[in-house]
Amino acid sequence: MKKTKQKMAIAGAALVAAAATGTALAANGSSDASASASVSSSGSQQSRQKTPLPIKADGPNVFPHSLDFDARSKTFFAGSLSQGKVFAVSPDGKVRTFIDDPELVSAQAVHVDRERGRVLVSNVDYGTADRSRKDAPFRVAGVGSYDLATGKQQWCTDLTAITLDGKQHLISDVTVAPDGTVYAVDELTPTVYRIDTEGRASVFLRSDLLQGDLDIPDFLDDVGMSAVEWVRGNQLIIAMADGSLVRVPVQHPEKAQPVKLAAPLASPAAGMRLLKDGSITAVSSGLLSGKPARIQHVEPGDGWKEATVTVTDTVKDPVTNDVTAGPRGTAYALSGGLADLLAGKPNDGFTLTPVKTG
Repeated sequence: MKKTKQKMAIAGAALVAAAATGTALAANGSSDASASASVSSSGSQQSRQKTPLPIKADGPNVFPHSLDFDARSKTFFAGSLSQGKVFAVSPDGKVRTFIDDPELVSAQAVHVDRERGRVLVSNVDYGTADRSRKDAPFRVAGVGSYDLATGKQQWCTDLTAITLDGKQHLISDVTVAPDGTVYAVDELTPTVYRIDTEGRASVFLRSDLLQGDLDIPDFLDDVGMSAVEWVRGNQLIIAMADGSLVRVPVQHPEKAQPVKLAAPLASPAAGMRLLKDGSITAVSSGLLSGKPARIQHVEPGDGWKEATVTVTDTVKDPVTNDVTAGPRGTAYALSGGLADLLAGKPNDGFTLTPVKTG
């Protein structure tokens, strides 16, 4: 893996962000651009309902990269890359601190596990957070489990203690199997971790198939796994930043194979969400191209050995990171202000934009 140029990271990322988001972002911030310029509308499940409006969350300097929705409490849960916190967001945009764990440096992936009454959070360090080691970014890698009712920590597992490889790490996403096992993917090494319900972790898979090759100029090189979902057939579907997908049979991870796609996801691929019918909706950021972010529907065939990808919507804010369910069958894409964070700019909130997912 090539060395991350940390001294150039913020300046380089700022240039990338400026190119991606244009004058409006430089003047107003990515959240405002997303709120005012969304071209998305309600999805197929929303067709009989009034088109929902974007949700402008009022969390100042909360920079979420991921979020998940709890239907029972009608609450979105969003992490913050600038803080070791997870925030509860109501549909009217009100934000309150839900998790504030000293062991978290930055909260990236957020996954609500309603069946076990917990919120799973990946612990990362871009070198830009309040608790960061500014001189040693990407040396934190972990997953925490928190009570869904109280936000109290159940366990917080340090995955660098498993590898002891001295490499840079970034736990980009997590998913949960029906038995409660957590699978976490590392964006900077070709490693998938398995964590049991008590927080005991092990390496599930290392494979050259999962080695990244996408470079973000002057920020990160060899970016690999960006998202993961457990799907029927006891398999993991892993999205690579370059737009490819990999299928991993849980019982035989050594048999991991690329998913045959007629066309890949747009690159860089960011977040994914499993739909009730077993298909996946995915968002690809326009961070590098400056084009609108794409919402895509991934329809599997032959037990996920192959799949078709179709674009179902776009979000004008290029730096759109994730997609989640919402109230009453809606779906929302997250614009969390990543470009502002990397450019060292403040943020007065973030935006959830309603999108079509199929």
